[in-house]
Amino acid sequence: MRYSPLMTDLYEMTMLAGYLEEGMSEKPAVFDLFFRTNPFEGGYAVFAGLEPALNYLEDLYFLSEELVYLQNLGIFKTRFIEFLREFRFRGTVTAPPEGTAVFANEPLVTVEGTLAEAQFVETALLNIINFQTLAATKAARINHAAAGAEVIEFGLRRAQGPDGGVSCARAACVGGVRSTSNVQAGMLYGVPLRGTHAHSWVQAFPNELAAFRAYADAFPDSTILLVDTYDTLGSGIPNAITVAGELRTRGHELRGVRLDSGDLAYLSRESRRMFDEAGFPEVKIVASN
Repeated sequence: MRYSPLMTDLYEMTMLAGYLEEGMSEKPAVFDLFFRTNPFEGGYAVFAGLEPALNYLEDLYFLSEELVYLQNLGIFKTRFIEFLREFRFRGTVTAPPEGTAVFANEPLVTVEGTLAEAQFVETALLNIINFQTLAATKAARINHAAAGAEVIEFGLRRAQGPDGGVSCARAACVGGVRSTSNVQAGMLYGVPLRGTHAHSWVQAFPNELAAFRAYADAFPDSTILLVDTYDTLGSGIPNAITVAGELRTRGHELRGVRLDSGDLAYLSRESRRMFDEAGFPEVKIVASN
């Protein structure tokens, strides 16, 4: 995916034009990208976003319509617009591999090139690296807490727009997440897909049990039931146990259930107990919120 060079702050453009006017655009320069404090009051961050950042740099050029837009702003001289027409990033980048533990006040990315090149890419690199490093760090902390249990990335609905959703899924995998609900990310990055159904599925049927049965009929080998639409322990888990028994008689097994509200720690323990007592110790319990 091409990132437009217009994905930048205006002052990167005005500084670039100023450097050109002052004869400074070809002056050698080095920029370091770093952060000042660890996120989430933690002791480290997990570096991510390097590959899309490099893709941005390698594919950095202005389309004709982008140059027309800048010309029509009325603040740039024709000489600068023609400079942008031939503008490319030809510098070098030094960075650790993605997934590396990194720390505050150390360079994550070092950009060397002309002053024009190194200055202009500042905003885009901060956007790409900062967001993906933040998401990867959060994912790593959740994976550490999960102590080996599979963690699923399910953040598309709350992500910062469509590209943010794909970027977050990618970064979460750098941080150790093993699967995603994001179908586009699955295609782009080869990440295994996971999913259940929504509360609206349950509400679309006459009752919860009918909804569970219909979903199990449609996906008998990959059924994960969302059990908190009405009453997690009073109806959701009992109905899921019923469906698990019906699946077993047909040669299938209920894969899992999902808890999406309430006291997830308490509900997960009680759900585990109920499934174990009913003879379904292999049913997975997925927690989301």
